[in-house]
Amino acid sequence: MTNFSPERRSARLALAAVAVSVVLWASAFVAIRSAGDAYAPGALALGRLLSGALVLGLLLLIRREGLPPKAAWPGIVASGVLWFACYMVVLNWGERQVDAGTAAMIVNVGPILMALLASRFLGEALPPRLVAGMAVSFAGAVAVGLSMSGDGHASVLGVLLCLAAAATYAAGVVLQKPALRHGSPLQVTFFSCLVGALACLPFSGQLISDASHAPASATLNMVYLGVFPTALAFTTWAYALARTAASRMGATTYVVPALVVLMSWAVLDEVPAALTLLGGAICLAGVAVSRSRPRRSSPGGVTVAAGPAAGAAPSAPKDAGEPSPGERIG
Repeated sequence: MTNFSPERRSARLALAAVAVSVVLWASAFVAIRSAGDAYAPGALALGRLLSGALVLGLLLLIRREGLPPKAAWPGIVASGVLWFACYMVVLNWGERQVDAGTAAMIVNVGPILMALLASRFLGEALPPRLVAGMAVSFAGAVAVGLSMSGDGHASVLGVLLCLAAAATYAAGVVLQKPALRHGSPLQVTFFSCLVGALACLPFSGQLISDASHAPASATLNMVYLGVFPTALAFTTWAYALARTAASRMGATTYVVPALVVLMSWAVLDEVPAALTLLGGAICLAGVAVSRSRPRRSSPGGVTVAAGPAAGAAPSAPKDAGEPSPGERIG
């Protein structure tokens, strides 16, 4: 049986964690389709965050993890307001103004912004393969968006809202990473979710009103969004983010549009066009490129994976342990 080093095992666990997040976030698009018809954008975000905070709070009590250190709170509050609150509300609102294809293209600016912000504020490198992979994936996302846009509509307000969603998503991820150096993934996720719910409390009246008229299926979808794409997916994301560069994590989310196409095909019976399938395949290829490592020849002529000295992305030991000097912010 093959024995993996602790670093290789940590990298594989992080990859499995982000895979869970990506699949659940893709499923959220299908659930939002139902819940969004009965709940206003702010009400849906608040209901989702309250459901997620309840589950995460119970897990926190069971594990007896308590409060995170003071050093983690700036990142928790920032990501809670920007990513958990603003992103969810603004995206829900934006998707009422533009068609799904246009929204997908605009929001996929997020991973690019994330890589640039991580490079500027976390000192993360931008390896050529990461940049090339993100470019390929973005081209695939554009193809998916164009294939889905068809007879859709787009307003200036909708475009601006989707751009704001992409910006808050990218900023929230980058601001969350320093918090994970001080608090556990569960602590950071729960308190970020709680901060987001508190920020959305002004929508409580709308939530109560919508819940009184919403069909049971819509409410169940809202609860599903809180338990799985929020509580579980954000926790597995935080676990992986603590062990992986933020820019590489952002590139991985380009898998989401391809998964959404397949899930919509299976669950909603929405048969994708040929261009949609091609775009999804391009997205997957771009993610594969962004997560690959260059290879070099060893002195004996054997080709092996290159390490940090060969210009690869930050390795698992650095991400899993002590941060690099460039990451020491706040």
